[in-house]
Amino acid sequence: MRSRTRRLAGFVLAGAKDAGAEVEIIELADMQITPCTACESCSLDGRCVFADDFPAAYDRMQDADGLVFASPVYVDNVSGQMKVFIDRLADAMHYQNFSGRYGCSIATTEISGGDAVVGYLNLALNYLGVTTVGGMSVALGDDPEAIDRAESAARDLGRRLVLAIKSRPRYPDQEARMAENRRCFGRVVRANRDWRPDEYERWVREGWIREE
Repeated sequence: MRSRTRRLAGFVLAGAKDAGAEVEIIELADMQITPCTACESCSLDGRCVFADDFPAAYDRMQDADGLVFASPVYVDNVSGQMKVFIDRLADAMHYQNFSGRYGCSIATTEISGGDAVVGYLNLALNYLGVTTVGGMSVALGDDPEAIDRAESAARDLGRRLVLAIKSRPRYPDQEARMAENRRCFGRVVRANRDWRPDEYERWVREGWIREE
């Protein structure tokens, strides 16, 4: 596969593997994931009305201690496949189903927009409850060696992610942002407590909301 984003992701995962992690890649381009229609059916039981490949990707994410989001820059934003996938994660965001995990983000671009996309992907991870350890973008231009020169930094990012999973560092700015997110998402959890009592009780146990 000629994907330069996949190659950069491979370097990050190689660094993580060097640090002792088991790694795998989820190829969204190989999956059929239907765009979200905001029907809110998932609010009832956490399940989407669409029968596609999203649950398989989601379950693999759930099995992971760390997450790496990666995307090329398309018109100064993430790829269409990544945006559809992130939109389908809305229920997981509302219920903070990935809280306690660590992650990072990477992007490749021709000239511009890479850092903004990394920032957006890390923000999406924060919405999921994931603490991020940084990220990186590579501007490729006409330079065939740009990805190779980024290998050392990418491997270091992967190692840094594994170290964070093991040592669980604190990031006060992110913690404050995620706490604010939970204050917003808590309204959804309360509104759906009759349909999803187990999730409501989990939020109470975590101290994210007070029992009513």
